[in-house]
Amino acid sequence: MPVIVVSGTGTGIGKTVVTAAVAALAAAGGRSVAVLKPAQTGVAAGEPGDAAEAARLAGPVTTAELARFPEPLAPATAARRAGLPPVGPDRVAEAAGKLAAEHDLVLVEGAGGLLVRLDDTGGTLADAAALLGAPVLVVAAAGLGTLNATALTAEALRTRGLEQLGVVVGSWPDAPDLAARCNLADLPEAAGAPLLGAVPEGAGALAPAAFRRAAADWFAPALGGRWDASAFATAHRPPAAP
Repeated sequence: MPVIVVSGTGTGIGKTVVTAAVAALAAAGGRSVAVLKPAQTGVAAGEPGDAAEAARLAGPVTTAELARFPEPLAPATAARRAGLPPVGPDRVAEAAGKLAAEHDLVLVEGAGGLLVRLDDTGGTLADAAALLGAPVLVVAAAGLGTLNATALTAEALRTRGLEQLGVVVGSWPDAPDLAARCNLADLPEAAGAPLLGAVPEGAGALAPAAFRRAAADWFAPALGGRWDASAFATAHRPPAAP
């Protein structure tokens, strides 16, 4: 897979850390990697954005950012309010294609969820994935409410004929509650796709070298790691119902 689109079921659920960890594993396996952030919002000029953070954690990867808008809003809204041209799906696909011609793997990290608008014509990350013919890796939250959000994302992917690579829990809590524990069994059914990993809460705060060493413990072999979904679910099995 020369291109993987990384999308979330919402915002602030760990897409950048997941992207960094997938990039780290691919780079450790000898693959050349690029991380593309089509539209960076909520970050001022001169400040590191998500692509830079992914590279800081992952190591020597190529980064690209197509546009930056200062307000933390959906890309289409942020572009309009900034008086700047938006980044539509065609431009995302073109940039990813160029990177794919020079790299073994390109990770395209979206902003927020799959159907957040990139431009005022209604273009979305899903449209970019369709143009690229790329599979989508869905990053989901751990706790209550994630099943509905994951199912809606999966339905949107199926409706558009897009491949869902699998689901990764973007921030697995140190002390998972009952909902999070139960969700380990229910997420694959909600998604209609395998659970491919769980990144520990706070992983992004690790030193880069420690992050790279640990990444293989967070993902299944399909993403280059050694994580076992069945063993993880057993270790976090919920207590018996009263």
